[in-house]
Amino acid sequence: MKQLLVALVLVLGTTPGWAQWLDRPWQDIPRTADGAPDLAAPTPRGPDGKPDLSGLWNGEPPLARLDPTILEPWVMELALQRQQEYYRSRPYYQCLPSGPEVEQSADWKRIVQTPAMLVILDEELTYRVVHTDGRELEANPVPSWMGYSVGRWEDDTLVVETNGYNDQTWVSRRGVSHSEQLHVTERYRRPDFGHLRVDVTITDPGAFSEPWGYSVEFELAADTEMLEAICDRTSDAWTGNLSDSSDRAVSVPVETLERYVGAYTGVYGGAERTFDVTLSDGQLTATIIRGYTSSGLGAAGLGEGAPRLLVPQSETQFDGLGLGFRFVAGDEGVATELIVTHISGNYTYTRDE
Repeated sequence: MKQLLVALVLVLGTTPGWAQWLDRPWQDIPRTADGAPDLAAPTPRGPDGKPDLSGLWNGEPPLARLDPTILEPWVMELALQRQQEYYRSRPYYQCLPSGPEVEQSADWKRIVQTPAMLVILDEELTYRVVHTDGRELEANPVPSWMGYSVGRWEDDTLVVETNGYNDQTWVSRRGVSHSEQLHVTERYRRPDFGHLRVDVTITDPGAFSEPWGYSVEFELAADTEMLEAICDRTSDAWTGNLSDSSDRAVSVPVETLERYVGAYTGVYGGAERTFDVTLSDGQLTATIIRGYTSSGLGAAGLGEGAPRLLVPQSETQFDGLGLGFRFVAGDEGVATELIVTHISGNYTYTRDE
């Protein structure tokens, strides 16, 4: 899906002139005594005295927890249907703009601030224009993928209001939709030279019974450059559904399942993670109890951290919401390792003592 241009990377590794762009020091920025960018330096300001938000920013995807009880029934029904289809209709997987999707609110962004507008450039080649010239949002704009944005200053905070989204985008990669009544409010604060915080509030009476929100923390990515990331193939060729694993389910004795119960700890995405495997009514369930940092909305059955019913495909191999789980038993038949198969590879988790 999203890929850095391999050819560009190869050239960067062989052409000194181009390679300098990725580690070329920026000019005219504050630095510490050792020459590093001084991220704690005072906030830069424009001629009007307001914070200048310009810069190249990088942030971790936020943890957005959404109470499932505020979802309108049609939103939950559609999200669960998309889950069964491995989310293959996600706009991002179709090489379409992600619009207001939570997971695309962070990562790499370049902000260019002028007196009349703020331009936000994303690494996947989409962009937004926030007009700060005093205009107001239109009541009934032509729906668009990225919406229409206006901004105003409240002291040192830039408040951005956006409407006019079409209903083709999602607010979460977990399949959570919105209606064309969606209204997004963002509050941008730059407390010092090297940090930017964005507080986001989502309001959509057609999809959610009350507003909800999340925050994104960015750090200035000084002395480097942003490479483009492109989507060069869609999910049209994806096949299968989650229900397929139930059709292939086999019967496993409860005595065998009992040997798999326990906590298993390993490393995923550079962080320690623990799966807790439990047994109830003859069914195994796996739940991430530590190291869950994904930005899934957390609605029951939707988020990565939601409990996963393990459907047996053999005595040792199970399927759980699209992930493969294989238990490795020791000499006494009790599982000592859990191998979780993800699209990015196999990850080994060792049973906790």
